[in-house]
Amino acid sequence: MNLVQVFEQNVLRHPEKTAVIYEDRTYTYEALNRTVNRLANGLMESGIKKGEKVALMMKNSDHFAIAYLACVKIGAVLVPMNFRLVERELAYILGQSDSVLVICDSEYEEMIQSTISDIPAIRQVITTGPPAISGNRTIESAFSENVSNPEVPLADTDDLHILYTSGTTGHPKGALFDHQRVTSTMVGLIGMLGYNTEERFIHLAPLFHAAQLIICLTSGLFLGATHVIHRDFNPAAVFRDIEKYRITNFFAVPTMYNALLAHEDKNRYDTSSVKRFAYGAAPMSASQVNACIEFFNTKNFYSLCGLTEGGPSGIFLSPAGHETKVGSAGKEGLWLTEAKLVTPDGRETVPGEVGELILRGPTIMKEYYKKPEATADTLRDGWLHTGDLGYRDEDGYVYIVDRSKDMIITGGENVYSVEVENVLHGHPQIADVAIIGTADPKWGEVVTAVIVPKKGETIDPDELEAYCRKNLSAFKIPRNILFEEELPRNASGKLMKFKLREQVNIPAG
Repeated sequence: MNLVQVFEQNVLRHPEKTAVIYEDRTYTYEALNRTVNRLANGLMESGIKKGEKVALMMKNSDHFAIAYLACVKIGAVLVPMNFRLVERELAYILGQSDSVLVICDSEYEEMIQSTISDIPAIRQVITTGPPAISGNRTIESAFSENVSNPEVPLADTDDLHILYTSGTTGHPKGALFDHQRVTSTMVGLIGMLGYNTEERFIHLAPLFHAAQLIICLTSGLFLGATHVIHRDFNPAAVFRDIEKYRITNFFAVPTMYNALLAHEDKNRYDTSSVKRFAYGAAPMSASQVNACIEFFNTKNFYSLCGLTEGGPSGIFLSPAGHETKVGSAGKEGLWLTEAKLVTPDGRETVPGEVGELILRGPTIMKEYYKKPEATADTLRDGWLHTGDLGYRDEDGYVYIVDRSKDMIITGGENVYSVEVENVLHGHPQIADVAIIGTADPKWGEVVTAVIVPKKGETIDPDELEAYCRKNLSAFKIPRNILFEEELPRNASGKLMKFKLREQVNIPAG
């Protein structure tokens, strides 16, 4: 069983049911399937073959859903990309993934074109609007007249998509999933969250993220649910559409919840149709969760603590758990996923003892694409080592206390300190640098740089920011910059970030 089979069954079951709503465009399941088939057949007619990689650099839209499904139907392997990437990051992913086609929003066309000049494997660029560059084509021109379901055999073991994570060594890693892994994750989510065929999803977080893509879009299409897609996050539009479309399933990152609670007209709207509220992608404090529970007047909140490599799967906190354990990541793994905390020697921890969270199950990634050493380091004896450190209380609830890989989560986006450090180390006036996360009431954490200038150098903060903007996505740029004479290191030269965090005193907000 795979997404294509079940989606096409849903088309036969309820062809006139609304599948996707995006701005002024609405698709029934029958109309969506015809549109998807036209693009799928058009891609095959243009030479795209089963197993080839197709990159998507698109904001949330109907075009994203159509392109994703079209590629899945012909057996192409999807590479959804963060649309906030800069050229350096974009070039690495396009080359490392072996992509042969890029489908993008028009606003990203010129950046992609300048990037692919050194990537001969890419044969086509398709844009969602009129192309600005000769030789590129619109998505409409890629449509075939053939509306039939493509006759491409798909095995459960065929690869489906590569989801890139932030890298700990300066480059991201592509988590590879086949159909059976994605299907297992969807089944686990559907069972655990209690989805049914009458769900109405609203899509706010970016669809290139594993959370929004799998927890909401593919799982909803698997069931035959209705999807209301927002291109950008706007609190007023969110409240309006929850009421207008009687949304039943709501997922957002903590910064979005904060913005909704701060919206001045939040009390004007009826949100009682929402049966479950879920949050994830970044930690959410107990006070934040309780404020949401109070405002939305429901106890049906779910904490989803997972990671891309897990499908995303991990552990979850149920509504019942929220009544007494708000702030915990949860007690048990997602359906079909085992979870436990272990010490460095592999022993399972006792209550109160800190250990690494590890996961096992059919939801876990197949591998890091073309990275055998990183795969072997992360997948050991059938278990996915997450790098997250936590402890269980006497009742078995898990509390995450640190991230062993020094990942910073800012506004739901993952930032690895090593990547930012590597960029700043390239600045001619910097002798040493460390990146840490510091608390922020709006973003959860912000990137903070502690810099040791070269002797006799005075660094201009404005020039440093301009340098960063050329080499880093906006969310990775340090918001706080501190200058020190030296950084705390041990005898072997290893940076002691725990001491750095102790000496850095930046008041939140």
